[in-house]
Amino acid sequence: MLQVPYGALDRDKPLIRVPFTHFAVGTVCLPLIGLLTCIGVSLFSHYNEATYTHCQVRNYLPSISAAISLTPERYIWRFCIGLHSAPRFLVAAAYFSYYRRRFAKQLVELLVSVLTLLTSLSENIGLLLLTYVSSTETYKIHKYGFIAFIASSLLHMLCACRLWYIIKRHSLSPEEMTSYRYKLRLFLFNISSCAVAGYFFRRHNKYCEPGIYTLFALCEYLVVLSNMAFHMTAYWDFGSKDVMVATPPEGKRF
Repeated sequence: MLQVPYGALDRDKPLIRVPFTHFAVGTVCLPLIGLLTCIGVSLFSHYNEATYTHCQVRNYLPSISAAISLTPERYIWRFCIGLHSAPRFLVAAAYFSYYRRRFAKQLVELLVSVLTLLTSLSENIGLLLLTYVSSTETYKIHKYGFIAFIASSLLHMLCACRLWYIIKRHSLSPEEMTSYRYKLRLFLFNISSCAVAGYFFRRHNKYCEPGIYTLFALCEYLVVLSNMAFHMTAYWDFGSKDVMVATPPEGKRF
């Protein structure tokens, strides 16, 4: 992301220049569209398979793991997640660069920035793992990918909220204030949804009540959607920036 004006003599020649707001929306829309498509196709084409559980009680919604493990749903999901993963790594690097400049003389915040970067990378890798190894193929690996994704996601949100709380205290920017408020609300909503989902999952496995797994699936959707919304706050954080692909000036070529 560059802020140098177009007329700068040493600026690289841009091949592609995309406003970060468009970049952020496109990155988040990929998994969102993939998730909604997989759930819709599962309900209309594979309802019995997608809503089946070991308890064999009435269920109305598929879990995300079930929705992305069938065919063609798994290929739709893998395409969307694979395509969005590279931009996610780029955004993680952009955030770390921003935090490193912002907290150059604050050791504790720099360490939190490193942890934020690591958890962001771990979250993306966990998502890729649970995506490309479905629950019907190798359940244990899929489960570990899911655990890595959830744990890294929650820790990443916590670290980001901590850093943006400090940024907010020393900033008058309305975008940064808005970003912090949404980050905090979405983190609290996400962790609450995780807790409620865990409760319904445990209750389903223990009592096998009709409809309880549906409530678990609904909470699981809310966890994933709030996670997407949290990452969407980059819309305010880098709203004035651009993502560029450029060729080096003649003097920099070897």
